[in-house]
Amino acid sequence: MRRILIVTFYYFPDLSAGSFRTTAFVRALREQAPDDVVIDVCTTLPNRYHSYDREAPEYEEQDGVTIRRCRLPAHRSGFRDQAAAFRHFRRSVRKQVAGQSCDLVFATSSRLMTAALGASIARKAKVPLYLDIRDIFTDTMRDVLPFPANALVMPVLNAIEKRTVAAADVVNLVSRGFAPHFLKLRDESDLRFFTNGIDPEFLSADFSNGSGGGRKTILYAGNFGAGQGLHRVVPEAARRLGGGFEFRLVGDGGMKGELLESCRGLDNVVIEDPVDRAELMRMYAEADVLFLHLNDYPAFRKVLPSKIFEYAATGKPMLAGVAGYSREFIEQNVDNAAVFPPCDPDGLVDAVGRLRLESIERSEFLRRFARENIMRDMAKDLLSLLPAAGSPERPAR
Repeated sequence: MRRILIVTFYYFPDLSAGSFRTTAFVRALREQAPDDVVIDVCTTLPNRYHSYDREAPEYEEQDGVTIRRCRLPAHRSGFRDQAAAFRHFRRSVRKQVAGQSCDLVFATSSRLMTAALGASIARKAKVPLYLDIRDIFTDTMRDVLPFPANALVMPVLNAIEKRTVAAADVVNLVSRGFAPHFLKLRDESDLRFFTNGIDPEFLSADFSNGSGGGRKTILYAGNFGAGQGLHRVVPEAARRLGGGFEFRLVGDGGMKGELLESCRGLDNVVIEDPVDRAELMRMYAEADVLFLHLNDYPAFRKVLPSKIFEYAATGKPMLAGVAGYSREFIEQNVDNAAVFPPCDPDGLVDAVGRLRLESIERSEFLRRFARENIMRDMAKDLLSLLPAAGSPERPAR
């Protein structure tokens, strides 16, 4: 038997872009992998949001896929809590793989350390490594860490990133905006660009409802973190839009307290806890406008949020406070979407005025960015690295 190890911090039934992406990828991989291939997934029990509790088995085995989920200590979104949670995850994964052989390692990572963990395992096992990079962690840390912590930590993170990327046989980037950064570390021939995409349930669902003739609902669903910066734009925009619009913000994260405080007294802002995907899709159907926002950090000019694909699939008007590659992508690919500069309440109000408050068909977008098609191609690319049965150990990179 040949064994593919999948290292991912998030997996079904957790709520996150990484969970949705990796779950779809493993499904596509199982469909294409030869019968003698076993897929091992090392992940965590649902932990994306402190306020979202979803049960899942710690061990699961079905159709040639084994899933081992470790239980993390209680944590929130602060740096220290996240670092402690990852250390626990790393110890758990190392314990799970100890004494087991594998033939190929796949690691998907928004935070650098999951990729570094995958690289360490592949290096020790002397097997090929495929990295799926969903964010440039060093860029984000450079933006959000205050001085002097920035000066102390960044050289270490840069060295880890360089060593991790050098260990990979293939590096996939979910955004082409990441390419200039990684071309400094790898040859272009080693890079792939399998983006995020649209899950099958979005292709068949009916999102044509809305709030009707009353107050129009602007829905945001996702993380309430420093990276989203909702507290910097929603309160003032809500005041300026007045009673004709209501912001409905669904999620959790490290800046929830500040968001609640900044929206205190506003009767057209509703803040709710995270919900499961079925309930979220119902909320999408009820909304009039779907809202996306990233803080005004240079690092975010390179990203391509997965939420763009989900929102666009509904046919609803899209309101996006983004810059750089995300802005370019939306303007080129998504009809009836209005983009405004991040953290600009006046720009948000102006953008709302540019939208047609009606659902439209985006059939070409749906065809081009169906997640099943993207993941099928990515799984095929990964399997091209799988050594033939009985192949000897390769030299370490």
